[in-house]
Amino acid sequence: MNRIEAHLLATDLKFAIISTRWNHLIVDRLVEGAELAFVQHGGRSENLDHYLSPGAYEVPLIARKLAESGRYDAIICLGAVIKGDTDHYDFVAGGAANGILNTSLHTGVPVAFGVLTTDTVEQALNRAGIKAGNKGAEATLAMIETVNLLRQIPSS
Repeated sequence: MNRIEAHLLATDLKFAIISTRWNHLIVDRLVEGAELAFVQHGGRSENLDHYLSPGAYEVPLIARKLAESGRYDAIICLGAVIKGDTDHYDFVAGGAANGILNTSLHTGVPVAFGVLTTDTVEQALNRAGIKAGNKGAEATLAMIETVNLLRQIPSS
């Protein structure tokens, strides 16, 4: 059996980060983690563009336009949707997740779903680096590895 796996080097990669304005205390930490992970794995800050989205629901459209531009090897979507007392959470989180997945599948550009979907602010803060690692960094590492793995798949 041939085992094909990717390395975690970002030296020649260009990524876009889309982050939401909502819950910026949490999201700013995710963005910091994403940038740090990119640079620690050989990427250059000037190869990382950061776009600010009004909210999580708007992220998929922005991701789609960026993916279609051909300028980026991968896109990292970061945000935090925290459950409240209404169904708004279900629509926003579900819409963002579906839209981000569809963007990746339709364009062939890897798109990371780094939008936290939590019940409480405390859970979101923990996932933004306080206790449970930084999910922005994890999304970046997943994209570095995915891009490098895709480059190893022979084209027909």
